[in-house]
Amino acid sequence: MDIVEEMGEPARRRGILGQMQRLDRWLDVIFVILLISSALRYHERHDLFADGLPVLLGSTGLVIGYALRPLANRRGWGIAWSLAAVVLWGLLTLLAPSFAWCSVPLAFAVLQMLPFRWAAVVVAAMMLTITIGWLRVGTAIDPTLIAGPIGIGLVTVFAYRALERESTARAKAVEELLQAQEDLASQQRRTGAIAERARLSRDIHDSIGQDLSSINLFLQAAEQSWGSEAARDRVHTAAQTSRSALDTVRRVVRDLAEESLSAVSPGALRSQLEAIIAQPCAGTELGLRFEGEARALPADLAEAVIFTVRGALANVRDHAQAQRAMVTLTFEQEALLVDIRDDGRGFNTGAKSVPSLRGHGLPGLRRRVRGLGGSFAVESSPGEGTSLSVVFPWEES
Repeated sequence: MDIVEEMGEPARRRGILGQMQRLDRWLDVIFVILLISSALRYHERHDLFADGLPVLLGSTGLVIGYALRPLANRRGWGIAWSLAAVVLWGLLTLLAPSFAWCSVPLAFAVLQMLPFRWAAVVVAAMMLTITIGWLRVGTAIDPTLIAGPIGIGLVTVFAYRALERESTARAKAVEELLQAQEDLASQQRRTGAIAERARLSRDIHDSIGQDLSSINLFLQAAEQSWGSEAARDRVHTAAQTSRSALDTVRRVVRDLAEESLSAVSPGALRSQLEAIIAQPCAGTELGLRFEGEARALPADLAEAVIFTVRGALANVRDHAQAQRAMVTLTFEQEALLVDIRDDGRGFNTGAKSVPSLRGHGLPGLRRRVRGLGGSFAVESSPGEGTSLSVVFPWEES
């Protein structure tokens, strides 16, 4: 999940709130314009000091009260504000029916302040007030003065109800999406942690574990021939292997502290592989060969190559009883091929019990290779040796 996706839903939720706020602002503007227009119309036809002063004071009070609506909503005075505003508007409408035009934005405000059922009752009372106000100044009963306010009230209530339901549904959908994203991110973190633990376990087993196993074998062999030249050579080899294990421990610790992004040169890779091949192999002659135009390898690819060779040669030492084993790295245009071949006793690849590489065995090697987009194959027959072939693809730089 990228940053745009993570930020998209909060932005969408802010967008929903922004739309509602813009609607409120437009209703505020419309209400003020209608109120001022109604007051001016009334004072054009009536004397200010005779009977226009109550309308002027009422209009001013209604504007001030409408401006205090956000404060009343925050303090929980919604019911008191709604009743006061509607009563004041109703008195103005009875005095001057032109104030009826202010009913729509005021009805929206009441619908926001009160529970829907109570707000619907108040809106119905407002429409009845409009009808009474117009009939009071009319000379005859006009059906439009009854049907009009009722229609306006129904449209206002149903429109607000539809907007409220849509807003609630969209907000709920956003919350569900956000929760789903949080669950997915949490699952990804857990999966990443599990994968990292598996990687560390595989690395430790396929590097430090094999070094310690080799040290143990060398020391056991030295113990059996203690005091001889061979014993001293084996102790010396065990010391070299222990230093290699220490270097591996330091590398693992460094990689945990900071991810390594540097490439491994062909010379450095050859040196590490030669150190592995230099370890005694019970009479087996080991060789290393590079073919093609060698190039620097990414750190993870070089690490996979080293672990593959180390595990394969450990298997040769333990099971193959071979006279010769050859490690070949072939640098091709689009892939690196790693072949480990020996002339040992081999085995039946179709049998249920198949010798496995040290550490995590063939399954561990398979996961490591597939993690880099590669593939591997094992070919062997009894008495005809074993061949392990691994292909690591890379993109042309």
